[in-house]
Amino acid sequence: MKKYLNLFDLTQKVNYRTEVLSGLTVALALVPEAVAFAMIAGLSPLTGLYAAFVMGLVTAIFGGRPGMISGATGAVAVVIVVLARDYGIEYVFATVILAGLIQMTAGFLRLGKLIRLVPHPVIFGFVNGLAIIIFISQLEQFKDASGSWLTGTPLYILLGLVLLTMAIIYFLPKLTKVVPASLTAILVVFGLVTFLPIDTKTVGDMASIEGGFPPFHLPRVPMTLETLRIIFPFAAIVAGVGLIESLLTLNIVDEITGTRGRGNKEAVAQGAANILSGVFSGMGGCAMIGQSLINVSNGARARLSGIVAAVMLLMFVMFGSHLIEQVPMAALTGLMIMVSIGTFEWASLSAFTRMPKSDIFVMVLVTLVTVVLHNLALAVIIGVIISALVFAWDNAKRIRARKSIDENGIKHYEIYGPLFFGSVTAFNEKFDVANDPEEVIIDFAESRVVDMSAIEALNKMTERYSKAGKKIHLKHLSPDCRQLLKNADSIIDVNVLEDPTYKVAVDKI
Repeated sequence: MKKYLNLFDLTQKVNYRTEVLSGLTVALALVPEAVAFAMIAGLSPLTGLYAAFVMGLVTAIFGGRPGMISGATGAVAVVIVVLARDYGIEYVFATVILAGLIQMTAGFLRLGKLIRLVPHPVIFGFVNGLAIIIFISQLEQFKDASGSWLTGTPLYILLGLVLLTMAIIYFLPKLTKVVPASLTAILVVFGLVTFLPIDTKTVGDMASIEGGFPPFHLPRVPMTLETLRIIFPFAAIVAGVGLIESLLTLNIVDEITGTRGRGNKEAVAQGAANILSGVFSGMGGCAMIGQSLINVSNGARARLSGIVAAVMLLMFVMFGSHLIEQVPMAALTGLMIMVSIGTFEWASLSAFTRMPKSDIFVMVLVTLVTVVLHNLALAVIIGVIISALVFAWDNAKRIRARKSIDENGIKHYEIYGPLFFGSVTAFNEKFDVANDPEEVIIDFAESRVVDMSAIEALNKMTERYSKAGKKIHLKHLSPDCRQLLKNADSIIDVNVLEDPTYKVAVDKI
């Protein structure tokens, strides 16, 4: 419990100017994203903004990764859009609270470490797909209110301002790092549009962001099993999507910063943030890779930047909505395009000729599922399953048996490679029961009996030799294996003195 209460690392050197300016930049970038995601879910823009404030503040203080930004996200919006349409916003609030409880439970059960099971090709595919989604989502700014592509002067103005923003973000760090390049770009474009007669789309054209402090509001839903039946499937998906996206974002930020975050603590913080978001009129959310990358690329490494971003976002809503609504969308579009370029793992393209074909397939598949379905959790799950099947197939082909007969006429089978469900068939084919001598020794010194399928294969092998009237000895099996072998006492001689100790995976009913 002490680790969970130890919120701030007082030994960490904090650059307060960088943290504050980066937090301000992130707050500006959060506004259009939160509004857009709320509208995707069919909810009020303030629902997304309140979620961004609550999620951002709670995870900035209690999360397992300083510098990571959380808020309302598209992944969650896509999940709850059907719920909001069919049952209304009160059920959305209840769902977000239940999802938070599930996430906190996962954190306390220390399930965050399961993210280690995600292979690198899956992470590459996830990151690349997310970068493409961020880029494609910005193309909407090049359309008018009717959904048609801009043409003529409006297009040239928007394109020019976007390119100017991108140029400032790219070249300014080469000249000075006194101020964040992204914030400078937003202010420069904002100044040009304000002081010159330039007509272009602004944040206010999307929706009004004016509001007050997030109101405390308990969901008005019947406390019945029927309500639970409705919201639980959505809550489980929201919790799963949120944890996967948050923990993967944590890993990515870890790689960029060369430090290590704490997945289980982040899971607890995400859960607490969603619970509070649900009771303070927010739509819920998770970690935001785009805003997190903006933050760390600005040099922010402490919790202060996330706190500043959340507080400034609330200040925009309560007191500065008129000013923020005048910020050109071109500036924020250029910023997010640069984020997508920085997010994409360009090194993965050059690795095409060096990576195994199975890894390339997994990476491309995860990218496509992410881009086409916008379902990050499903993309990761598919990638992990395929990677696991490929791993099992590769290991199934590695089992071998070296055969020899000693001076006493005893035949030895020295097994190499893991014996598990995938390699059982190949294992059985190694033995010649009919032509083997009266006594056989199977040595597992260079092998491991992994699961119950392997144990069953050994049982059947002993039965085959027993029916042939032959004696079989098994060497270097763990006591765990010996206990699971049905016929061990009657027909198997296990050399206990040389046996290793390891556990076999057993299905418990």
